[in-house]
Amino acid sequence: MGFGGISIWQLLIVLAIVLLIFGTKRLKGLGGDMGSAIKSFKKAVNENDEETVASEQKSEDEKKTALEKKDAQFAETEQETTKKTDTSAH
Repeated sequence: MGFGGISIWQLLIVLAIVLLIFGTKRLKGLGGDMGSAIKSFKKAVNENDEETVASEQKSEDEKKTALEKKDAQFAETEQETTKKTDTSAH
C-alpha cells in the first residue's frame, strides 16, 4: 500500500499517462514556472519580514523617545515644585 490506498504501480501509470498527454517539454516548463514562483514567494516573504522588523524597531525607538521626553518633563516639573516649595518656606 502506498499513499492513501494508492499503490506505487497506480502512481506510475498515472505519471505515464500525464507524460503522454502533456509531453516532457510542457512538464519541464511547468516545473520551471513552479520553481520560479516559489522562489519569488520566498523572496517576498523575506522582504516582508525585514520590513516588519524595521517597523517594529522604529516603533520601539519612538516609544523610548516618548518615555525619555516624559521623564524629562517630570523631572522639570518636580524641580519647579521643589523650587516653589523652597521659596515659599523662606
